[in-house]
Amino acid sequence: MDTVRMSLDDALSLATTCLAKNGCDEHNAKAMAGRMVQAERDLCASHGLFRLPWCVSGLKTGRVNGHAQPSVEQIAPTVIRVDGDAGFAPIGHQAGHQPLADCARQNGIAALALADMFHISAMWPEVEALADDGLCAFAFTASYPYVAPAGGTKALYGTNPMGFAWPRKDAPPLVFDQASSAMARGEIQIAARDGHSVPETAGIGPNGEATTDPNVVLEGAQLGFGGYKGASLALMIELIAGPLIGQHLSFESVDDDAGVGGPPKGGELIIAIDPARFGSADRYLAHGETLFAEILAQEGTRLPGSRRFEARATTARDGIEIPHSLNEAISELM
Repeated sequence: MDTVRMSLDDALSLATTCLAKNGCDEHNAKAMAGRMVQAERDLCASHGLFRLPWCVSGLKTGRVNGHAQPSVEQIAPTVIRVDGDAGFAPIGHQAGHQPLADCARQNGIAALALADMFHISAMWPEVEALADDGLCAFAFTASYPYVAPAGGTKALYGTNPMGFAWPRKDAPPLVFDQASSAMARGEIQIAARDGHSVPETAGIGPNGEATTDPNVVLEGAQLGFGGYKGASLALMIELIAGPLIGQHLSFESVDDDAGVGGPPKGGELIIAIDPARFGSADRYLAHGETLFAEILAQEGTRLPGSRRFEARATTARDGIEIPHSLNEAISELM
């Protein structure tokens, strides 16, 4: 496959310019472009510039507000709500990060409900940012209905990712971000684009048939990881990122889109915990390090997220590569 190499700065400039030319003001464009480049930096192509045409489609239809100005409200002693003003999620994260962190430090635990926004990004950046502030963090969001319930054959749940971050004193935080589905939607789309097969556990065809063809999975339904276990987590996230905070269920987001085909509108729940409020932060975090040491003592193991931190050194030096076809598609949008 032909590729185009560029520096991270060039990638950021490309994405920012593209978003600005399609309806974003500078602040919104930089926030969304920055999030995509964070994914490219960490060698997660499915959440990088691959998402840019989808972002532009939302802007062109007018569903996504490229001039969003999120508002922040404390609606309970430990609950912060951000109205995303129909913008991309990263602009809401910027508005809500410090109020959430301050509330967690004051109370020991706090929740951030983000509403009326479009979350089509990786989730680790928002929880990693909280861990950098010394907080333990969880994040949950839904999407369009792509995943069949356990025993079913029709898509109902979103891929419904979750993020988790644990702060560390003398090392980068432990961070993971994973879908409830066996594969992220973007990974299946890239497999289809590049002509690769997917595991049979990734999904089923329109009639419930087993398949390793990503195109057939995209026409049918994805499956939860670990069968019913992943489906149960997808169900949980539907509830806590939907009804709990007054936002769409995944199947309702399709009705909201009304056939336009842009990104899904919805919400996100982020929970932050301050270890210092549970006792001795240094002692508790040091105790966590004993677990990490035991994990790494076994040959072949690694801590979740460690490859992303390793990738950052490489991409900062060598830049990134994207398919030539994607580079052309982005150029056509400008």
